[in-house]
Amino acid sequence: MKHLIYLLSIFFTVLILSSGCSNSYDSATADLSSKTDSLSYSFGFLQGANLYAEGIDDIDMNNYVAGLIKGLEGEDAEIDQMAMQSLIQTYFQELQEKQMADRAAQADVNIQQGRAFLEENLNNDDVFETESGLQYRILEEGDGPSPSASDEVEVHYRGTLISDEVFDSSYDRGEPVSFPLNRVIPGWTEGVQLMNVGSKYQFFIPADLAYGNNPPQGSIIPPGAVLIFEVELLDIK
Repeated sequence: MKHLIYLLSIFFTVLILSSGCSNSYDSATADLSSKTDSLSYSFGFLQGANLYAEGIDDIDMNNYVAGLIKGLEGEDAEIDQMAMQSLIQTYFQELQEKQMADRAAQADVNIQQGRAFLEENLNNDDVFETESGLQYRILEEGDGPSPSASDEVEVHYRGTLISDEVFDSSYDRGEPVSFPLNRVIPGWTEGVQLMNVGSKYQFFIPADLAYGNNPPQGSIIPPGAVLIFEVELLDIK
C-alpha cells in the first residue's frame, strides 16, 4: 500500500508542477522543449502507467489537487488524518478484493476452456498424456542423453496460448536460453526430462502445471490458462 501511495504522490505532484496548478488536467499537453520538461513528462507517464496497471482509475483530480496544495502550504486538512488513513486503507483493501474476484472469475472461464481444449487435443493420434495431465507431441526425436530435474539445459522455445497468441519466444529474440530444470514451471520440469538432446517436442501444459491463477505480472498470460510450448533441447550443461 505504501508503494501505491508513493506512486500517487509522485504522479500527481508532477502533474501539478507541469501544469502550473491549472485545472485543465484532461486537456494537458506535453511541452518537451527542455531536459526538465522531458524528465517531468517521463515521471508523469511512467507513474501514470503504473497506476493504470494497478487498476486505479477513479481518483478525482480536483479534490486530490486541493488536498495536495493544502499539504504543501502547511494548512490543516479538512478531514482528520486518522480518517484519511482509514479511507486509503479501505480503498486499497476493496481494490485488492475486487481484483482477486475478477481474476478468479476469469480463471474459472479459462480453466473450463482449457479442459475442453485438452480433451479435444487427445483425439490426435500423435498426442500423448502423462499421469500428471501433461500432454506432448514429438516433432523431432533426438539421439542424445536426457536431462534430470537437477540439470541445467539449453533450449530454444516458443510459448503460445490456445488462441495461438505468442507470449514468449527465444526464437524471436534470436538466441537460446539456459536454466536449471528445477526452477521452472512443473510442466517444463517434467516435459523436458522426456526429451533427448536434439529433440523437438510440443507441450500442452494445464494451468495447474503452469502458473495456475497467478501468471507473471505484466505477462499477457491470463489466469487459469493452458500453455503450449514448442521446445528444442539443444544441450545439457
